[in-house]
Amino acid sequence: MGEVVGSHDLLLVTLDTLRYDVAVELAAAGRIPNLARHLPGGGWEERHAPGSFTYASHQAMFAGFLPTPASPGPHPRLFAARFAGSETTADGTFVFDTPDLVSGLAAEGYRTVCIGGVGFFNRQGPLGSVLPGMFQESHWEPGFGVASPTSFEEQVARAEKVVAALPREQRLFLFVNVSALHQPNWFHLPGATREAGDSRATHAAALEYVDRHIGRLFAAASSRRRCFAIVCSDHGTAYGDDGYTGHRLGHPAVWTVPYAHFFLEPPAPLEPGAAR
Repeated sequence: MGEVVGSHDLLLVTLDTLRYDVAVELAAAGRIPNLARHLPGGGWEERHAPGSFTYASHQAMFAGFLPTPASPGPHPRLFAARFAGSETTADGTFVFDTPDLVSGLAAEGYRTVCIGGVGFFNRQGPLGSVLPGMFQESHWEPGFGVASPTSFEEQVARAEKVVAALPREQRLFLFVNVSALHQPNWFHLPGATREAGDSRATHAAALEYVDRHIGRLFAAASSRRRCFAIVCSDHGTAYGDDGYTGHRLGHPAVWTVPYAHFFLEPPAPLEPGAAR
């Protein structure tokens, strides 16, 4: 990451509340083709979330503690604050001297932009201002939130505007918290009703909805230069698993999450004289 930071744009997408098992099933069944084409080997990596709900998990991720591979470690990290005795800081780790990764990237000349989703990013109170307050620029509106059936496409449209407004030479760290998977998500499954509520099936339908639009986000993020992308869940959620519902609890459905990182290539330059 020491070679990537400074030369590439960076994209972090958290698919808020996405379950690992649902993500794996949909990738294997060919139901999320736009995501799957970027996943190394066509599949998700199994990892453990650093927190069981959005606020805790994002505080950890912004400190450099991304979801941990679900196998014995230690596992070298991509990003880490400089502190003595770290066993997961390696030669390839980007080490920052600020309290969090966001300000660390800003110190390297990046424009840091947050496009929020769930309530912890809505700036409608002090708590909802902590995470977006780390960024130089943050965006949230009701259309990006959990109750909007068009939340992700509206977030993508805002991301496209943000990227288009930047000077070409300006490096970008773009963070998008995708709210569509979070309950309520029943409206993403045709025929589902508010009265029946959310289920594993409506959760899966929400991921399919995200997949239909994520290609535009990837295209925007890599429109100016090569982009390093991280796409993961911050935590899962339970739909009656062993009697549990929701998250902020220690069930495997909550702490097992999908993760991937990969490069997004910019568009090929046009041949001289070619029409745009």
